[in-house]
Amino acid sequence: MILKRAVLAALAAAAMFAAAGPGAAAGETAAAASPTVVDIRNFQFQPATLTVTAGTTVMWKNDDGSPHSVAAQDGSFRSEPLDTKDSYSFTFGKPGTYVYGCTFHPMMLGKIVVEPKGGAS
Repeated sequence: MILKRAVLAALAAAAMFAAAGPGAAAGETAAAASPTVVDIRNFQFQPATLTVTAGTTVMWKNDDGSPHSVAAQDGSFRSEPLDTKDSYSFTFGKPGTYVYGCTFHPMMLGKIVVEPKGGAS
């Protein structure tokens, strides 16, 4: 009887953690350690607009056959030229809206919206 209760308690605890979803406990640590990715392909930044919280690292990965760059209009970040399969990362520490583009292809534009930790006020 005691073993049956222990098994039921363990199953209930497992169900609670599963119901909590990917933002729970270990999931948060893994997400924080992984950069958010913006793909560069077909002469576009995908997604074109990305919303993150302050402290998030964004990685741009060039999956295109042409070289590209990533440069903020306000000068806050700028990559070297990125050949195919190259990447560039930047950590956004300050809330705000960051419009960026490719210096080789001015029609390529993207935007990162950085919210304060804990969400927008």
